[in-house]
Amino acid sequence: MQIDVFNGDADGLCALLQLRLAQPIASTLITGVKRDIQLLSQVQAIEGDTVTVLDISLKQNSADLERILAAGARVFYVDHHQAGEIPSHPHLTALIDTDAQTCTSLLVDNYLHGRFKTWAITAAFGDNLDDTAHRAATELSLSQTQIVQLKTLGRCLNYNSYGSSLADLHFSPTVLFNKLRTYSSPFDFIQVHQACYENLQAAYQDDMQLAGQTPADYEDERVAVFILPNSAWSRRVSGVFANALTQQYPDRAHAILTDNLQGGYLVSVRSPLQNKTGADILCGSFATGGGRKSAAGINHLPFDELAVFVEQLKKTYC
Repeated sequence: MQIDVFNGDADGLCALLQLRLAQPIASTLITGVKRDIQLLSQVQAIEGDTVTVLDISLKQNSADLERILAAGARVFYVDHHQAGEIPSHPHLTALIDTDAQTCTSLLVDNYLHGRFKTWAITAAFGDNLDDTAHRAATELSLSQTQIVQLKTLGRCLNYNSYGSSLADLHFSPTVLFNKLRTYSSPFDFIQVHQACYENLQAAYQDDMQLAGQTPADYEDERVAVFILPNSAWSRRVSGVFANALTQQYPDRAHAILTDNLQGGYLVSVRSPLQNKTGADILCGSFATGGGRKSAAGINHLPFDELAVFVEQLKKTYC
């Protein structure tokens, strides 16, 4: 049996899409909202199974990875988050690169020798890697209109992944993947599923407009902290709002906090575009934190730890 485990954001979706376009095979899909990062806990594999894991931290899933390998399954693991110690096992193939300028879909694109590069570019835009995405688009001689389409689709796919549960999302990642999987080009998908594309775009713009009306709770030249109101739109927009702020203020780090309904905050952190480092270490210093150098988060920051977090944010970037 083939089991495909992937982050529900643009990067995870586009990474799996590229692999299944290149290697069509029926599979069991395991995914979730953006912050469902311990997805390997849901995998019950046996000897002879093959498990593909995309865009979730190996460090956060190491115990379950060891369990799956011990059961006799083969694992193909591609990611760009903190990995910790990578096991040495004959049944594990790991493509891990934590460079701040790459993402899982770009790693898959390199593995497939650029066969479906427009999907990798879409993912890079969704992951806020605009410079990298533009360079790849230039190599393909894409028009400005085509680049805007890929950027819009990438950001909308990423936007759709944020929420405390699947109920917050407009489409579940599984539904989105099944809509995308038959199209070798994002442009074909946009043409056929124009209504889906436009609905996501309109929802993204509506939520971003609400976020843009929210004042910062703390800001200086180096960092800014926004606490969004307790609502579904806040949970949906937290990551993409952080990405947009880094584009607007490239020298400043940003933290977006939303109520996680468990007596604390869900936190999204973005390093400055001019200094893509530190977010993984900052968030990893808290119990439920992790991520990558340029973008990381904390799943549960207790309300009474807010002041400590803000001070740590200031120390990291000031």
